Amino acid sequence: MALGTATAPYELRFDAGRICLDLLATTHPVERLDSTEVLLGWIAGSGLVPSATPLTHADPSWLVGFRELRGQVSQLVRARLAPEPHLRPSHDLALARVNDLARTAPPAPRAVPGEDGTLVRELDGPPQLAALLGAIARDAVELLTDPVARAGLRQCAGDNCPIVYLDTSRGRRRRWCSSEVCGNRERVARHRRRAALARA
Repeated sequence: MALGTATAPYELRFDAGRICLDLLATTHPVERLDSTEVLLGWIAGSGLVPSATPLTHADPSWLVGFRELRGQVSQLVRARLAPEPHLRPSHDLALARVNDLARTAPPAPRAVPGEDGTLVRELDGPPQLAALLGAIARDAVELLTDPVARAGLRQCAGDNCPIVYLDTSRGRRRRWCSSEVCGNRERVARHRRRAALARA
């Protein structure tokens, strides 16, 4: 799959700890899923399908489906992060939609011999949109219903960073979605503040 003018791979992040949270990260700092080609890059990069899976049957409706699911999952996840969740009727609609999508079976994997004879994962056929959305919706359901995983949900402490991630660090003291991105920005800002105070 040629990405052409698609978003550069480094702009797609897969470090939130769950595939449903990685999907949420595609809105920051701007809309990342801005074309079908970028969406296909995200699908492969996220591990939702094996990297060589043909996705030539994808069309613009896939963008709509993924963005809608992203909005619904975001609403449910962010409600869990609020100190005192104020659940609105739209929350119930999002929950119903995610539950509905989770009913669809995810793409069926199979093991096949690779070029060197080792077994590799393939899909039993081209994945359909409903199956891919179903896999992400199931991940969201599992995350939101697992008390241990749910307790690890964090919003990045970086300035203006809305990314939600799963904190699996020892002691659960991780502060940033990425030490290399937001953590580095924070360290640079701290250094500049100290340098400015020293000059004053």
